[in-house]
Amino acid sequence: MVPTKFPVLPYGGDYNPDQWPEDIWHEDMRLFREAGINTLTLPVFAWARIQPAPDVFDFEWLDRILGLIHENGLKVCLSTPTVAQPAWMARMHPEMMPVDEHGRRRNHGKRVNFCPNSPIYRHHAAIITEKMAGRYGDHPALMLWHVANEYGTWCFCDTCAAAFREWLKARYGTIEALNRHWNLSFWGHLVSDWEDVVPPSELNDDNKWYPAKMLDYQRFMTDASIGCFENEAAILRRVTPNIPVTTNISGLIHRLDQFRFAPHVDIIAWDNYPHPTDPPAKVALKHDLMRGLRDGQSFLMIESTPSQQNWQPYNVLKQPGLLRLLGYQALAHGADGVMYFQMRASVGGVEKFHGAVIGHSGTADTRVFRECAAIGRELEAIGVRFQGARTSSRVAVIFDWDSWWGTALSSGPSRDLEYFAQVQKWYTALHGAHHSVDIVRHDADLSGYDLVVAPLLYLLHPGDAARLEMFVSCGGTLVVTTFSGMVDENDNVGTGGYPAELRHLLGLWVEEFDALLPGQKNRMLLSQARSVEALPGNGMTACDCGLLCGLVRPTDAEPAARYGEGFYAGTPCLTRNEYGQGTAWYVATDPEDAFVSEFLQARCREAGILPVLEAPAAVEVTRRETGDRQFTFLLNHAQTTHTLDLAASFPPKAFTTGRLWPDNLPLPRTLTLPPLGVAILETETDNVKEA
Repeated sequence: MVPTKFPVLPYGGDYNPDQWPEDIWHEDMRLFREAGINTLTLPVFAWARIQPAPDVFDFEWLDRILGLIHENGLKVCLSTPTVAQPAWMARMHPEMMPVDEHGRRRNHGKRVNFCPNSPIYRHHAAIITEKMAGRYGDHPALMLWHVANEYGTWCFCDTCAAAFREWLKARYGTIEALNRHWNLSFWGHLVSDWEDVVPPSELNDDNKWYPAKMLDYQRFMTDASIGCFENEAAILRRVTPNIPVTTNISGLIHRLDQFRFAPHVDIIAWDNYPHPTDPPAKVALKHDLMRGLRDGQSFLMIESTPSQQNWQPYNVLKQPGLLRLLGYQALAHGADGVMYFQMRASVGGVEKFHGAVIGHSGTADTRVFRECAAIGRELEAIGVRFQGARTSSRVAVIFDWDSWWGTALSSGPSRDLEYFAQVQKWYTALHGAHHSVDIVRHDADLSGYDLVVAPLLYLLHPGDAARLEMFVSCGGTLVVTTFSGMVDENDNVGTGGYPAELRHLLGLWVEEFDALLPGQKNRMLLSQARSVEALPGNGMTACDCGLLCGLVRPTDAEPAARYGEGFYAGTPCLTRNEYGQGTAWYVATDPEDAFVSEFLQARCREAGILPVLEAPAAVEVTRRETGDRQFTFLLNHAQTTHTLDLAASFPPKAFTTGRLWPDNLPLPRTLTLPPLGVAILETETDNVKEA
């Protein structure tokens, strides 16, 4: 992979000069300089402008705008425009258009509107990429390649069906193995020839009833999108081996396994568009997941909106200060850049009311522009001092796309059992207590962690159970939540009692699960632990639980709580099992948030895991480290002022050598954070007191 040490901290975003006359370009450059913009992404949607006919290419306008950008001292994230093919291509090759789950072939007129397995699409994408790489590979403004945009279209056409069969042959080898792994004896779905295998779709209504096939189709579609990316990335790397290559993730996209995609890019880049009601912890989780995709490496927030979205049901304005706070939150969790969609607001089209640095007024005299300019000045002053800085964590949360998919595909036990919501619940408890958390894939090396939480790890891949056993036996603390370990990688249930391969580690088996109706609750009676330390903490003796209640049969595990109501009152719902030198906990139900918070804080205390910094609950705290410097981020998400005693967290030496950013002041002993306020504390790596 190519190193991603940028000459600037990227600040800017998507620019569409092809939508504007050239006299506007010069005004844009002036405004960009005034706003501190240093990086522009283009020409994302300009394929039809560059290639108006099969054998006609027009790069002259792009030459001029790139020259103007360089003259003004800006850098370019140069995008291949392959997200939106020209209309002539769709007309001449309708077979390249995607077919939806209802069997309908799409017309031209949408972005990411191609079959990802289409050889015609890939052929033309390779041609335009080769031409751009050859023409601009040595351009002095080029800093980063950006391939296409927001992959994620699924297709169910005949081309995909044929490619899916080849993918399955490579995975399973024989038709007999496919029948066995998919358990196709169910409902008489056995196949005797590869040609009998069809994609899951509404045409056969088995996408819901045959999750094993749909799981594999989602994996296949992920690989197909990776193939599209590599079709272009391989050219860029051959022609410009020293320029990093990436593509952007469309938010937290459910459709593609980003852990599978991550090794193919030089830096993770994602689009952050939180809903106005999203709590800070949810946004933080998504950032930490992006950091986790490449084992803790920094990433780019390559899109966000400087004002309001245009596509949500209610497109609320960002109140003054929120844009700044969200930008620094990205940096706090591992971003090495803050970028927006878009630079100048479009006058027509679907996104004409999407926010922009330069609004429809076309002037600098707007609230949004002034805020963007103020942020630009701050980031320019900070520079690249924490670029590439990493986060050190002793706590990990396992995130698994297959478990996300599998839970959604499962016809039971409860429609309200949502994978991401469960991960968010357990992550939020750690985030709220100011613990540093890594999000890791199912097969990650866990040896560097003391506490690992596996929320709703529904599906186990080969080797997962052994890795968790090794982690616990070597002294780690593992928390596994309800409905974990239910199926293998083909969505087949393990026999012998749930949770199959995790039974030995957890010291129990679960006989059945009761799905509670909406609004229905049970109680967890926390009075069965052998010691006070085993309780969740702070004297909590009971709490509500709901959603799902597993009926646990301990074998070696010690009950730490029992259900208080229903015909299974008295049945264990929280257990602790000592395994080797460590401990494995099983939470058989969905407890209230207060329990989750107290329980995880107790586990952290047992393991000697300290918060990054003591701070009020509304102040988010993270830390990034380079070789000899550390950067502690404090983000006040409240509408009230908070004052922090830094002298309680840093030794005297820190106040002689430390700096306070973004103001570049000496580190104060007492820090006052106004509503939506931000502070970055730069200190030497050994300048933190042990609590």
